[in-house]
Amino acid sequence: MARLLRLYRRVASASSSLQSVMLLAVRLYWGFQFSQTGWGKLHNLVKITGFFASLNIPCPGFAAPFVSTLEFVGGILLMLGLFSRPVALLLACNMFVAYWTADREALSAIFSDPGKFYAADPYTFLFASLMVLIFGAGFFAVDTLVAKRLKAVE
Repeated sequence: MARLLRLYRRVASASSSLQSVMLLAVRLYWGFQFSQTGWGKLHNLVKITGFFASLNIPCPGFAAPFVSTLEFVGGILLMLGLFSRPVALLLACNMFVAYWTADREALSAIFSDPGKFYAADPYTFLFASLMVLIFGAGFFAVDTLVAKRLKAVE
């Protein structure tokens, strides 16, 4: 039993050492995806504004450029690991609104038909945002460098 416990601790330690690498991969991939969708929306604001109006989103003329800029700039900040948690919170809220307005049927099926929930477009974006919000940016991030510099100044 002691041997099994030692093996478990080694595996757990090795797995934990991959946390920052995994968070980096999530931030780079999904940050790029966010920035790419934001860039596309910024270049089609008339269409996006009309789509937001069709979903009865209040002030679509304001919401469309705001969401587009949030996704574009937020995606870049996510990739860099700069202001990671606040950006991840904003992006997660954005994805909750996307579920609520564009995929309400999938959102309401979260318990009755989970497949419909996680097959919806906002799911992976939401999941990636929540990972960074909860676990932070990891070691390979500008946030980590800033925190080290601030700690050295103290």
